[in-house]
Amino acid sequence: MSSTVRALAYATFLRAVGRGLFITVSVIFFKLSVGLQDAEVGLGLTIAGAVGLAGGLPAGRLADVVGPRRVQIAFAVVSGLAVSAYALVGSFAGFVIVAAVVSFADAGESAARGALVGGSVPADQRVKARAFLRAVTNVGWTVGGLGAGAALHFDARPVYLAMIFGCSAAYLGSAALGLRVPRVAPVPRPEDGTPVWLVLRDRPYAMLSLLNAVLFVQNGLFTVALPLWVVSRTSAPPLTVAALAMLNTITVTLLQMRLSRGSDDVAGAARAQRRAGVFLLGACVLFALAAGQPVWVAVTVLIAGGLLHVFGELLQAAGSWGLSYELAPEHAIGQYQGLYQMGQQAANIVAPALLTAVVTGWGSLGWLLVGALFLGAGLAVPMAARSAQRARLAVPAA
Repeated sequence: MSSTVRALAYATFLRAVGRGLFITVSVIFFKLSVGLQDAEVGLGLTIAGAVGLAGGLPAGRLADVVGPRRVQIAFAVVSGLAVSAYALVGSFAGFVIVAAVVSFADAGESAARGALVGGSVPADQRVKARAFLRAVTNVGWTVGGLGAGAALHFDARPVYLAMIFGCSAAYLGSAALGLRVPRVAPVPRPEDGTPVWLVLRDRPYAMLSLLNAVLFVQNGLFTVALPLWVVSRTSAPPLTVAALAMLNTITVTLLQMRLSRGSDDVAGAARAQRRAGVFLLGACVLFALAAGQPVWVAVTVLIAGGLLHVFGELLQAAGSWGLSYELAPEHAIGQYQGLYQMGQQAANIVAPALLTAVVTGWGSLGWLLVGALFLGAGLAVPMAARSAQRARLAVPAA
């Protein structure tokens, strides 16, 4: 492992620990300590997510112009300071403002970090590096979540504030560790009339971003739709949800790098996303079959579906990294990463409401429709990737 990847890993781990701290206590803090209603928390986070959609593209473009390390660190610092401002929130309006700033900064940090990996790691090692960093992220989330979970036992505002400030400190510490990553000089834009916002004219790449966003809906499927399904439509005990979450975390940590092999070129990355669609369809079919079964059958089927889901998740991620890097001109990696991030953020905003309505409203048929959507998106990726590759070859190299 190179010193650059190690430096990225340290910074990624600390940020993930902070994220784990925050996610575990945030909703409870907003509800019990700040006094917000459930509907206010949900609406505020939705508004913040929509604001965050505007962060990725400009941050990516800025990373292309002034260098990704500087931009990534700047957004990480803003994130850390903004998170600490939650301690001052005492109304819905204040909550929305702070959440929107945090969401915007997080989106910018993520896009710039993608550009930083693209600029500081050799092209043939980028997918491997992203896979390793995702495994590190999972470990960090787990560490942060366990620490916050233990702290929740005390159920007191000082403890919640300690977690909020702990997250802030972790974000700021991650920004400081980012200084250990070698500086990446911006790549000059070709002086041949190449548009400044090249990614906005790259329709094949935009189509790939859309297909990736559809596949990324699997994140909401696992975190929102499946828990509701287990509790309301199957005989499996609620503990099954925790077991599935643990299975997912362990599998991602252990297998992300292995299943990312072969995804460092366009053809391999497209195959990975096609296979992701197949696995996700299989997972949806098994989740649907769990309804109305005896307890042991329901639990067995759900675990089998959870395994298919996590394999689809791993392949979706690996394919997204390969395609987003290999199809981006070197002088515009940041803005291309920004568009991909925007698609995934949009999926995160849409998925909870969409999946809840379809799965809980239509039952097993809803699962089959969602699975068909995943399969269709996965099967469409190779053709879209070939189209994007032809378009990419028409773009002059820097």
